[in-house]
Order: sequence, then structure tokens, then C-alpha cells
Amino acid sequence: MLVIVFAALLLLLFIGLPIFVALGGLSMALLISGHTPGISTAQVVIDKLNGQTILAVPFFVIAAQFMERGGIAKSLIAMAEAWLGWLRGGLALTCVGATTVFAAVSGSSVATALAMATILVPAMLERGYDRPFAVGVVGASGTLGILIPPSIILVIYGLIAETSIPRLFLAGIIPGLMQGLLFAVFILFYANRHKLPRRDLPDLSEFIRANISAIPAVIIPIVIFVGIYGGYSTIAEAAGLAAFLSIVVSLVVYRGCTVRDIVPITAIAMRRSAAIIMIVVAALLFGHWLTETRMPVKLVEFVTDIDLQAWQFLLIMSAIMLILGTVLEGLSIVLITVPLVLPLLRQFDIDPVHYAIIVVINIEVAMLTPPVGLNLFVLSGVSKAPLSEVIRGILPFLALMIVLLISVTFMPGLTLYLPNLVLD
Repeated sequence: MLVIVFAALLLLLFIGLPIFVALGGLSMALLISGHTPGISTAQVVIDKLNGQTILAVPFFVIAAQFMERGGIAKSLIAMAEAWLGWLRGGLALTCVGATTVFAAVSGSSVATALAMATILVPAMLERGYDRPFAVGVVGASGTLGILIPPSIILVIYGLIAETSIPRLFLAGIIPGLMQGLLFAVFILFYANRHKLPRRDLPDLSEFIRANISAIPAVIIPIVIFVGIYGGYSTIAEAAGLAAFLSIVVSLVVYRGCTVRDIVPITAIAMRRSAAIIMIVVAALLFGHWLTETRMPVKLVEFVTDIDLQAWQFLLIMSAIMLILGTVLEGLSIVLITVPLVLPLLRQFDIDPVHYAIIVVINIEVAMLTPPVGLNLFVLSGVSKAPLSEVIRGILPFLALMIVLLISVTFMPGLTLYLPNLVLD
């Protein structure tokens, strides 16, 4: 039965239906055919949405929009280049450094890739960088937007899995920094091998000016983290503060947008937020159908019968998510698979926080995987490069991300050390 349902869902997606229509419509049809009372279904969805977690989504999306449009990304790039630009391949290293900080507020892979690509791809091409390498660096670094906290994907995962959002955010820090370090090492190797250009050391006044200019941008993630982990604010309040600070900094400090831009930029953010929430509602309906049909219990019994080990289960799920990532976007993968596997995590004694980071890294890979890797199309559009050229530049970074995925899968301490240290 489950195989038929997934086949039907993939068919609906292949013919072009939006994910919330395909998943929501199929879930409603299954619930109605099973004579599930409509009132109980509505109550389940309302109970899940009637909390502060979902409120964080629109605020983080607003923050991402204003950071992208308001000049915040430019200030972060200038600061990173002041520190790293003198190295060979320094502009590519600047991309990794600036993206890491930008991702700590935007929470969106696509927003991060778009903001950085708009500025850095033309700059790298102007300095003589190979175009595939330039778009590969920006595209791969953009995926940090869903790993470095706060992350919209982790917020949605926490909502579906009923898992602590602060623990999820902390769990993404070490793998996110590891990913940035892997990229930096490869960039240095590539830059020295291909004799990429380097700029002169900035003079002291230029260095100080770039760092002072970036202080308001850097303060935003600091305020968020102090608020959450200092116990001063909830996730939703921290997200609201991020949105407010991003607007103020964009208008007053960097002046990348004006008061007139507030309404249209916010409208774009609200439209994107509404799309996310509609998909979440569809996923909640699907999860309710799974519960009503006792499908997770049957799946646990099946897995017990075939005597799978925990590491085998994680490898199988990673393979499934990587395959799904070639045809689905990341949020869809979370919402379709997580409700089904949660009982299996308990069966295998796998921490859902650890599994969340495995899911996110798989989604990062999906963002860069043809045919529907969203970051590929963003990069192709911004750089005017053919998709085949973008894919060629991405491949080395994809290999590094697979290395990270394997490391995180078999070393849970990489994800659980900080949550256990700070919150236990």
C-alpha cells in the first residue's frame, strides 16, 4: 500500500502539480477513503500549527529577504575579503567566510546562494577566475544556509518531529563549520595549482573600515544566539528580532533599500512563507493518514523482521533521500519522509537530532543535484552560464559534501556534542 501511495505522489509531482497540492490532495483522498472523521483531521492540523514554532518561519524569511536586498551581504563580503582576500584564491575563500555568517541569519539556501552569486560571481570572473569554479564555489557555499543555524528546514523538522529547535540549531554548528573548512582547504589547493589571482594586503585603515562597517551585520546573528541560548527569547521571538534588525540595518545603516521597499519586500517574504506553510499543512495531513493506518508500526515490524542494524538503516535512508533529491526539493523530502521514519529512529535508538543533520546534509546535496537542484538554476540564471557548466563546477564540492555526510553519519558526536554540552 505504501509503495502505491509513494508512486502516486511521484506521478502527481512529475506531471507538474505543486507539492502542497499533490501531497495534500492525495492525503485528503486517502483519509476520506478510510472514513477518517474530518473534524479529527482538522483538529490535528490546527493543534500542530497552533504554536510558536511555525511563527518563526515567516520572520526568518523576512530577515533573509532584507539581508539579500539591503546591502548586508555586501558588508559581510567586504569584511571577509579584508581578512582573506590577500591569499591566493582569496575571493573564493571570501565567499565561504561571508556565506557562513550570512547563513547564520538568512536560514535559506536559495536566498544565500542568490545574494552571494549576484555579487561574487561577476567579481570572480572580472579577476580571471574560471567560470565553472566560480559558480561552483558560490553554489556549494550557499547550501550552508540550511545547515548553519538558524535554518528554516530545521525549524520545520522540529515542528514535524516535535524535537527541540535549540538542540537542532546547536547540532548544525560543527558540521556547518566542517563543511566550510573542507571547502576552504579545497579552494586553497585549487588556487595554488591553477595560480589563481591574489590581491595585495589591505592597508590598516581599509582593514579597520571594512570590519567596522560589518559590525551591524555581524551583531544580528549574535543577538539571535544570545537571545535563544541565554534564555531571553523563544525561537519565534528571536526570529522576529532577526527580521526587525535586518529591516533597521538595511534601511538605516547600509541603505540598500528605502521605506518604500518595506511593503513589496515583505510581500515577497509572506508569499514564500505561505507556500512553506501550505506544504507543512499537506505534510501534517499525510502524517495523520500514516498514523491512522498504523503504517509506521507496520514498518517497524518489517524492519525488525529483516534485522537491520542502525548504520545500515542510516545508509539506506541517505540513499533514498539522495535519489529523491534528484526530483524533489529539500523541504518536500523532509515532510514526506520524516513522519514515516520517526518510529524507526526510536527502534534503532537513533537520536532524532542526529538524524536531522543527516537529513539536512542530504538536502544540501539535493540542492546541487540535477535535474531540479534549486541552487543550480539560481547560479545558472545569475551567471548566465549553461547548466552543464554549473554542474561541472559543482562536482568537486559535491564530493566533499558526501565525505561530510559519511563522517556525520558514523560519528554522532559531531552533531550531539554541542547540544549535550549547552542544554543538558
